[in-house]
This record gives sequence, C-alpha cells and structure tokens, in this order.
Amino acid sequence: MKRIIMVLGMLVWGLFCVWPGQNVEAAKGKLVFIPQDNRPISGEETAEVVRSLGYEVVMPPEDYLNRGTNQPGDPDKLWQWTHENIRGAKAAMVSADALLYGGLINSRKHEIPETTLDTRVQEFARLRQENPGLKLYVFSSLMRTPIDGAHAGDEEPAYYQQYGGDIFQATSLQDKAEMQGLSSEETAAMQQHKEAVPQAVWQDWKARRQKNLATTKKLLDLTRQGTFSYLVIGKDDNAPLSQTHRESRQLAAYAKDIPETKFQMLSGIDEFGMLLLSRAVNDLEHQIPFIYVRYNKGAGANTVPSYSDNRIGDTIRASVLVAGGMMVTQPEKADFVLLVNTNKNGHTGEANDVAPGVPLRNDGAPRNTTKGFVNLVTNYVDKGYAVGIADIAFANGADNALMNQLRDKDLLYKIRAYSGWNTPTNSTGFVIGTGLLANRMENDACDRLLTRRYLEDWGYQANVRTAVADSVALFRRNDVYENLGDHEQGVSRRITSLMRQFVYRNLPPYPGLDQVQVTLPWHRMFEADFHY
Repeated sequence: MKRIIMVLGMLVWGLFCVWPGQNVEAAKGKLVFIPQDNRPISGEETAEVVRSLGYEVVMPPEDYLNRGTNQPGDPDKLWQWTHENIRGAKAAMVSADALLYGGLINSRKHEIPETTLDTRVQEFARLRQENPGLKLYVFSSLMRTPIDGAHAGDEEPAYYQQYGGDIFQATSLQDKAEMQGLSSEETAAMQQHKEAVPQAVWQDWKARRQKNLATTKKLLDLTRQGTFSYLVIGKDDNAPLSQTHRESRQLAAYAKDIPETKFQMLSGIDEFGMLLLSRAVNDLEHQIPFIYVRYNKGAGANTVPSYSDNRIGDTIRASVLVAGGMMVTQPEKADFVLLVNTNKNGHTGEANDVAPGVPLRNDGAPRNTTKGFVNLVTNYVDKGYAVGIADIAFANGADNALMNQLRDKDLLYKIRAYSGWNTPTNSTGFVIGTGLLANRMENDACDRLLTRRYLEDWGYQANVRTAVADSVALFRRNDVYENLGDHEQGVSRRITSLMRQFVYRNLPPYPGLDQVQVTLPWHRMFEADFHY
C-alpha cells in the first residue's frame, strides 16, 4: 500500500464492523470542532469534508460563535459547551481565538483584561486533566497587519482606517531594521510614519498586540507540557516585512525547542480547521498519506504569494505535516497528487481584477502557462492518480482561464479536490486537508465537495461578486459592500440570479443546483452561503 499503516496489533474484529441498523457516523466516532467563527468556510464547509467519511462532527451553537465583524462570540459559553460535549469524543479541534477572545476578528479589537485571558488559557489545562486520553488539536493566530485602512475593512479598530497605512509602513521598516538595517532615507521615512500616528493610537495598538503575544506564548508553554496533541499558529494576512512577521520571529525563537511533530507556525489561518480535522482522522485511522506536489512552470515553489511572508513551497510542506501527511518525490508512491497553479513570474493577481491595463487580468483569456498546466492535469488524471488542484494564480477567487479549460476538457469532475478561495495559503491548506482524505471518500461525496468549491471559488468569488460589486458601487452610500443594510435583499437576489446563470453555463444538472439560493451570512459581500 502507498500509505504507511501503523498496525498496533490484532484488534477486535467487532471494532471495524458496522452492524445492521447501526449509524455509520457513530461507528466512525465523534469529533468536536470549534471553529473560529460561523462563516460557512470556517465551520460547516470544513466539517462536511470529514462528515463525508462517516464521522460525527459536533459544533457549538452559532450564537456562541463570532457572527460578524461586530458580533463577537461568547468564550465563557463556549467553554461550558466544550466541557459538556467533550464526553465520548475521540478528538477535538478547537480555535483558541474563539475560546480566548470570542473569535478571530475580536482578537484584533478586544478590550479583555490579561487576567481574564490567563483564566481562559488555564481552561485548556483543565480540559486535558479531565480528558487525559483526548486528542486535542488547537489553532490560533498572530494578529494581522493590513497594508492600509482599505485592506482592513471593518475588522480592525476604527482608527486603522485613517492611520493603517502609516502603522504598516512604520512597523514593516522596523522589521527590516532589525533584520537587515536601514538606509538613512528609510530611517527618516520610518520616523515620519511613526510621527503621523497619534501616541494614543500607538499605545492601544501595541498594547493589544503585546497582550495577545503573551497569551500565545502561554499556549506554547502548554504545548511543551503535553496539554495539546498539536498546536498551529497562523500568520494571518501577512507580508515579508510587517509587524506580523516581526512577532513571528519572536515566537519562533521562543518555540525553537518544540518539535514539528507538536507545533507549526505558518502563513494563513482560515484553513487550519480543515488541516487539523484531516490530521485527527489520519491519526485515528493510523494512516500517513503520501502526497506528491508539482507546480506550474516558472517560479513555482519559490512564489511568495499575496498575504504571505513565505515561499509557497515552504507553506505547503508545513501544511502537509500539520495534516498528518508526508511528501514524496515520485507520483507513483503517492496517494494524492497536488498540482499547484502559480504564475510564471511568481506574482499573484487578484481575482476581481478584470479591467484592461491590469498586469494580471482574470478575464478568462489563457496565459502562456495555462495550456501546459491543463495538460498536466490531463496526464495525471489519465494515469489514474487522485488529483487535486491548488488554484493560487489569483487571490480571492479562481483562475477563470484555468477553470474554463477544465470545463471544456471535461476535467471538473475527474479530479478529487480543488480550492481557489481567499488567500493563496487558505487555498493550498484547504485542498491539502481535503485531498489527503479524498481516496477514502465515495465519488459522490467528492463531487458534492467539488461542486461547493466551484460555486464559491469560481462562480461567486471570481465572477459574480465582481459583477455585483460594480453594481453596488452605484449606490449613494459608499460602504454597501462591507455593510449591506437595507440593500441586502436586493443584492442577494441579484447574486442568486447571476449564480443560477453561472450554474447553467458551467456545471452539470445536479438536483436542485439550477435553483441555488444565495445568502450573505455576515451581511456583507465578501462571503456567501449557497443553498440547493
């Protein structure tokens, strides 16, 4: 077999049997999953992958979770729910951001006293003490550093809209100063950016980051003590020179004695639930799936994609380790072949850039490496490999040129996994977590998961969202994209209409798909949910 299967001895035959009338999910086991918020991709879409294998995935009520940019979750209720529902679980995958701060976004804006955070950190130790045999996998984030107020949206303190650009520039130059040194011009620029931000703003911004960093170090201490089976820390919306990168260097030094088998720090965050659910399944089934990775022509593994401070090859390697897999150098030895769609020059485009004059335009026209990449997909599919595609030529949506050719060559449902949503590292992590389990899924399950990704990553993010955003810009109010308000019904109807047209043109007639309904759960246009 291609997978390493660790046989612990002759097990009782009945452990593997499903008796007549017995629930398959109950036979596979119960997993507790606490996502960082209630966005579809954070929770239900991730859980559905593992449910497709027959596991019961239990999640807390949505009212306990972060439900919007200004609707934090309730950590105290989450902890109570966790202690009440952990009984009988084989493993738990939990967001420390949810259990400490009330969610990913609230971790960036909270006013929680450090004493309260310390109390909540100790709840992890209590959970381990009460459940000594539980496999406990935890993920957390380093605070992001958006390049300016426009990129921050409504997910940072309000002052970031005005001062975000100066904060980013000052701290990125500080990061560079510590690593490489600065020219006299750069030193003057750093000082200018620092002075452009009021002291009260600096004090608030730095104090919160220092508090969060200290809390994260306590999570690393628990990892050393054996409280966690695995800890992953994400560098969210990062850049090669930034405050996030600077803090990651500090944490790397602090955690240098913790082995990769217990701890990883890598770019991304939204994909970590999928990676850890995959790891839990692989650990429970005593399997280490082998994965072979191949890149599009050009920069390939050396690409440093948008919103990341690392080579994508390094991030993929780390993600495979987090998910419990192992990379191999020959496809013949692999359980899963991952093909990574990068641009030849190593740059990442934005999926919503379709206007003339944009260097990397996502208008569906083939680029000089599109045909070759599609030929790679064809060759590996024809040879019978389980193929997945990490579509990261563009951030925040699929590569239209690639997807059009996959459709035209009848390849959309010949592969086993696909991802092309949000940041490139979100996409690579999600497809790795899914792909390492894909050989254990029925074809129908794979096709359901693929359909969801095509709807969201290709249909919505790369096309419909762009078209409707152009229409939304015509409203008198200029913040409708981020805050739909009274316009939500009209916007969601427009999106639904365009998504149905997309389905008709591009996807098979699965039952109900032609009547897909789209909702906007966070009352903004960035993410959507699909009902069919």
